[in-house]
Order: sequence, then C-alpha cells, then structure tokens
Amino acid sequence: MTQIADTTAEQTRLALKRPDLLREAAYIGGAWVSGPELVEVRNPATGRVLAHIPNLGAEATLQAVTAATAAQGEWAARSAKARAQVLRKWFDLMMAHQEDLARLMTAEQGKPLSESRGEIAYAAAFLEWFGEEAKRAYGDVIPGHQDDRRIITLKQPVGVVAAVTPWNFPAAMITRKVGPALAAGCSVVLKPSELTPLSALALALLGEEAGVPKGIFNIVTGEAAPIGEVLTTDPRIAKFTFTGSTAVGKLLAARCMDTVKRVSLELGGNAPFIVFADADLDAAVEGAMASKFRNAGQTCVCANRFYVEASIAAEFVERLAKRAAGLRIGDGLAGETDQGPLIDARAVAKARRHVEDALAGGARLLTGGAAVEGEGTYFAPTVLADVAPDALLTREETFGPVAGITAFAHEAEAIALANSTARAWPPISTPPTSSGPGGSARRSSRAWWG
Repeated sequence: MTQIADTTAEQTRLALKRPDLLREAAYIGGAWVSGPELVEVRNPATGRVLAHIPNLGAEATLQAVTAATAAQGEWAARSAKARAQVLRKWFDLMMAHQEDLARLMTAEQGKPLSESRGEIAYAAAFLEWFGEEAKRAYGDVIPGHQDDRRIITLKQPVGVVAAVTPWNFPAAMITRKVGPALAAGCSVVLKPSELTPLSALALALLGEEAGVPKGIFNIVTGEAAPIGEVLTTDPRIAKFTFTGSTAVGKLLAARCMDTVKRVSLELGGNAPFIVFADADLDAAVEGAMASKFRNAGQTCVCANRFYVEASIAAEFVERLAKRAAGLRIGDGLAGETDQGPLIDARAVAKARRHVEDALAGGARLLTGGAAVEGEGTYFAPTVLADVAPDALLTREETFGPVAGITAFAHEAEAIALANSTARAWPPISTPPTSSGPGGSARRSSRAWWG
C-alpha cells in the first residue's frame, strides 16, 4: 500500500462526523496557512501516516507574533463578560464535538478512546472555568503609608503570550494555557508538539466558530527549534509558558531572560507512590493502576517509583502484576482498550532500557518487560519487584508503563527514599527511629502517594 493510500485509509478510519476538523494547515492571523515543507503526523497505533502539517519556521512565527500583537488591544478592551461569552461558546462547541475530537486525539496520540473522551471534557472545562473567573479578576485597595494616600491595584492583561505544549495531553495542555490567557484579555501564539498537532488545529477551528477574533489565537506548526527561538526572544511576547521536559524547560527559561519575560514552566516529574502495611491493599492497587498506567504511563504526574512496606510488599506486587497483566492493549479506534501505544520508538527504547537496568540490578520481572510485537509502538504493562533504590527507573522519569517496586522497613526509610531525588536539598539521610514500624511515631494514614 502506498503512503497516500495509507494516509487516506487512516483518515477514513477516523469516521469523523465533521471531517473538516482534521486540519493540515497552521493557523495565523485568522487564516489557514501551509508551506512548501511538510511534517508527517503518524498514528502510533499503526505506524502509518495520518496527516501532514506545514513545517513553518522563524518567518511564519514572526508573522504570528505580529498578528497577535495587532489584535490583542481590541480583545483586551472588551469586557470580561464579553470574553467569557466567547469562551463559553467555545466550550459548548468542544462538548458538542467531543466524540470527533476524542477520535482525532486517539489517532494521533494513541491513548484509549475512553481516556480521550475524558480529556476533551477536562480540556473544555478550562475554557468554561477561566471565562467565568475573568469576571472576578478583582483589584485591591491597600492601606496607604500616609493619611492622604490611597493605593489601588488593577489586574490587566500582560499582552502576547507564547505557549509550547506537549504531546501527551494534546488538548488539555492547550486549553489550560489558552483559557486563562484569553479570559484575561491576552492573545496567544501556540506551538503544539509536532507529534500531535491535529487536536490543536481542531480546537482553533472551533474557536474561530465560537467568535475568537482573528489574531487572538495563532498556531505555528513544525520543528521546535526555529519556532522556539522566536517565542523566547521576541520582545513583543510578554509571557512564555511551557510544559515538557526539565532539560528543555531550563534552556527555554534561560532564553526568555534576555527580554525578561514572565515564565511559567511545568516540567518532568519523579513522583513516589508509598504504601504502608496498614493500607487497604485493594484501594492501593487500584490507585497504583490509575496512577501508573493511565495514558500508558505517559504523564508527568504518573507514579514513577513505588515504595511498599516490606511486610506487604510480596502481596502488593502479586496483586498489581495480576491487574497489569489483565490490561487490554491495542488501537483505541479498533475496539475497547485499556492501554494504547507509546508515542514513538524512542519511548519504547527508554522503557526497555529501564527494565533491563532494573533486572541487571537484581529486580524480578513479574509481568511484561518487553515491546509488543507487530505494528505500532506498544510496550507491555510491566511490574518489577525488588528494584534497587538506585535503579534508572527511580532516578529518571520513565514515561512508560513500567512499575518498579522497592520494599522499605519503616516510615523514615520510605520518606528518605521518596526524597532521594536529584532535586532534594539538603540531602536527606534515613534518621534513626525509636518507635519502629507501627510504633507511636507511625502515621495512621491508610495509603499515601506523592
């Protein structure tokens, strides 16, 4: 089958009620823009090309900033109520097209269709919430330092906002940035992940129909470096917001300092999940499943490390492995699934590397541990026991469906392990405990996860 036929088949499989929601153009100044160079968008469940988007660079990004700058003043001059009405209509349109948006997301990102439906509702809620909150952006009257002085503060839009969003939540990570920005009276230039741009472009179309003025919401597609260079250095951009890896976030924040932009960063995580001996094991296992295997482990708030009290570790691991082994893996557009593919081959390679490192350090494999053969970038839900405290999967964000369990003897050790990350300062050592497990110093919570 040729690539054109592959792409046609992939788009047909979407079965969208509104086929025009699949856009293969960027959105700048209220116009749909293409370019001579294209980037492939692949369905990770099949490995086939789903669409092509323009690979725009610095020039197009500058055009987007110019459009956003020109439009922002008129938008800011509207009342908060008027802006809220536009955002509410945008919310309504998202919910009216929830199924189409969910199918589009599952096709480009890979998550189960049920998760995509949930994300669309979650994403739409940001537009509704921040639209209403904009009406309540109150100022303050502050007591002055002299009797004849009155200090008044007002909240005003900062101007043009640049937003860079990730591939793992391709709708929610957009609306949680764009919603508050537009509600406050700002304009936005968005750079979505080149792996999952189709959800962003569909949102732009619905935003246009909701009445978002031309130039207020702009989307520049393509490779990150030239676009990011403009977004971090152009002095017309007042605020920069980024969700992604810690390493990239540090670089982007440093570039923003030359023009002293306001910066908001949401970076990588290494969250611990701690289970004590007095926990409700059924609840703990269900919590672990939700925290670890949602979106195939590809969330920055996933539990990345599991610490379980030694007396219940064997039972917890057995139960977790049984639940993980029962997850249905597959293409969300082909039937009911619990876990979809990882985003690409690099993600599969990282999950494999973390498993191999843990096994080399003495861990035991209970289920999974390898890529799933066949088309797509699937990795089997994996549970490992007896993971060494210094294994890679305790020190790096796995971003995959790999749960590694380390046993601990008492609460102080659990806290020390949980805090023993690269960012923990000052270094935390395990303090001696006089009460021991279950003693008077023991907390009474049933289950706790960070």
